[in-house]
Order: sequence, then C-alpha cells, then structure tokens
Amino acid sequence: MSRKQIQTFQRMLLKWYALNGRDLPWRRTKDPYHILVSEIMLHQTQVDRVVPKYHEFLEAYPTFEALAAAPKKEVKQLWRPLGYNFRPGRLQQIAKLVVKKYNGRLPNTLEELMALRGIGRYTAGAILSFAYHKDAPILDTNVRRVLQRYFQIQGDPMREPAKKQLWHLAERVIPPGQAYTMNQALLDFGATVCTARKPSCQECPLNRNCPYPRKSSKD
Repeated sequence: MSRKQIQTFQRMLLKWYALNGRDLPWRRTKDPYHILVSEIMLHQTQVDRVVPKYHEFLEAYPTFEALAAAPKKEVKQLWRPLGYNFRPGRLQQIAKLVVKKYNGRLPNTLEELMALRGIGRYTAGAILSFAYHKDAPILDTNVRRVLQRYFQIQGDPMREPAKKQLWHLAERVIPPGQAYTMNQALLDFGATVCTARKPSCQECPLNRNCPYPRKSSKD
C-alpha cells in the first residue's frame, strides 16, 4: 500500500471518529489500572455488558493494591456474569505482581507489559496508547477486519504471513503522536460500521476507496 493510501485512510477514519466516536467510561481516564481492567473485561465480551461491571469492579477495587489484597473468591464472585472466569484470577495475579515488583505502577514498555502473564501484544498496545499515549499499534478482531478489508491483505489473519503484515500495517496507519485517537477510531469503526456480518458499506465513509464492497457485490 502506498503512502497516499495510508494518508487517505487516516484522514477519513479520524474525521469519522470525531463525529461518531463512542462515549465510554474508560475513555475518560488515563489511569493505567482502570484501562487494564476495561481491556481484560472487554476480551470476548460486548461493551454494553462491560460498562456496569466496570463501574462496580472499580468501586470495590479502585487500585492495584486493593485488588491484590482482596480474597480471590470475592473477586471471582464480583466478576460474574461476564464469563471467561479465568480472567479475574489472571487480573488479580497481575495486580499482585505490579504491587510487588513495580510499587503499584503498571510498567510503560512493551517488553515489561508482555512479561506479565495475561497481557498479550494487543493489551500491551492498548495500555501503551490509551494510558501512556505512546504510538503503539493494536490488533484485535475489529481492527484486523477493517485493515484486512480496506488494504486487501490476503490469507488467514491469525497466521503468518498475513498476521505479520497486519501488525505492521496497524503500526503504519498511526499518525505520529495520535495513537490514542487512531486506535480508538479503528475499534469503533470495526464495531459499528465495518462489522463481521452485514457491514454498513453503503454508509461507510471509506466506501469510495475500499475494494471490499465492490468485491462483495459480485459474490
């Protein structure tokens, strides 16, 4: 993909986000702990189910120290009914390690974050860009879908070489100093417009330059 193609994508997507970005509670904070909680909760879980539990969880455990010291059974009970019940235990393990090793402050490098069990590359990128405003890429299901369709990345997105291409592309589409906004835009766009089933191609602001709707219309 050319530099011009990247720049057009950036401009159009950021313009769309400025008008259509969702107002979500974890976007009103820069607290790394709060952002970590939201990211762990959002794994495989719809936003509308996470919002009330996010508030409830942070009211009970407002800091890494509070979560680390809480009874494990109590934490698991409060997590319900979000599902994937291994997640609260994993989050509490992270909290304990952060308190012990980092004095209650989540590290701000990719290597240190990914060394914490339960934090993968996507979550690390989310923390770096949303909490620390570093130019770190993210690549979840929504972002992957948007990039693969628009830039015509071939192959299984979960396997090499397509996976490597998509991570590289996720980094390239970030305008310098704007990772926070661009990553949020990608997430919202994939969740509300460029959806897996029945994407809103006719109303999509990228439609004119995107090969996906033209290709799908022939199928």
